[in-house]
Amino acid sequence: MSRFAQIVSTGRYIPEKLVTNQDLNKILGEDVDKWLVENVGIRERHVMAETETTSDMLVAASRQAIERANIQATDLDLIIVATDTPDYLSPATASAVQSKLGAQNAGTYDVNCACAAWVTALDMAARYIATDSDFKRILVAGGYGMTKFIDWHDKFTATLFADGAGAVIVQAGDEPGYLSGKLMARGEYHDALGIYTGGTYRPATPEVIAEFGKPRVQFVKKFPKTFNSDNWPPLVRDVVAKAGLTLDDISFFLFTQLNLRTIEYVMENLGQPMSKTHWIMDKWGYLGSACIPAALDDAIVSNPARLKPGDNVVFCATGGGMAMAASVWRWVK
Repeated sequence: MSRFAQIVSTGRYIPEKLVTNQDLNKILGEDVDKWLVENVGIRERHVMAETETTSDMLVAASRQAIERANIQATDLDLIIVATDTPDYLSPATASAVQSKLGAQNAGTYDVNCACAAWVTALDMAARYIATDSDFKRILVAGGYGMTKFIDWHDKFTATLFADGAGAVIVQAGDEPGYLSGKLMARGEYHDALGIYTGGTYRPATPEVIAEFGKPRVQFVKKFPKTFNSDNWPPLVRDVVAKAGLTLDDISFFLFTQLNLRTIEYVMENLGQPMSKTHWIMDKWGYLGSACIPAALDDAIVSNPARLKPGDNVVFCATGGGMAMAASVWRWVK
């Protein structure tokens, strides 16, 4: 008997503290609001509390998804956490999430391909369910606590990054949910954007901290400004064709929520109306590996009729590295 992976519920968590563009104007001593709104689409963002961890946010989003799936945490067979802002370098943040949820029957691991990690983890969950009958319910959660790694006086990072979490339950069913997936990367840009202090390349010793400062996210080298605009359209076309569908068969497209102008360009390139997508960067900033599940949840909560059984959905993401991932799902809920 065939086993198919289906997304059966969603959840999200956005921290309470709000930082507006006007707040950043004061911190940076210059007007960044006009440029951000016109060129990126970000108006405000939320920041985790000093006492919060990435796992705390993941747990809050995951509890919501678990409750909406009408299951218990003990029903989970696997927890995959997508993050590049873990609680610790080691062990995996997924283990902290398992403990806090009381999901003692679940295996755990983290996926880190930066902001492409959640779509990548979703692809992995689908393949577990299709190939191993031990896996019936998998939590796929993305968490982003990048403000812990921001220099608030660096306008290139402080204006973009924010905190939050999003989660889905992927469950085994008797009709297809997952239809296709594709992973790509341009590894020559691995040293362009990221957190480069704290690992074996540059251990966070007192001498290193004195020279480079504490671990923080940085744009180090230039990469093509049109990277997503150039790569998303062919990636989406490939994964949709792989699913045996056309672009017009897709009811909903969700992209990495960094730049609204990029999403507008890509939707036009694909010949699709903006009514077929959704965005959250205007109110929540850039949530990295949490942005697509958070946007999915927001779209559904704000309009429960947004996705209907039989609708086809595309997820497409890019992360530092540069890693890319896309997948096509049929909505079955």
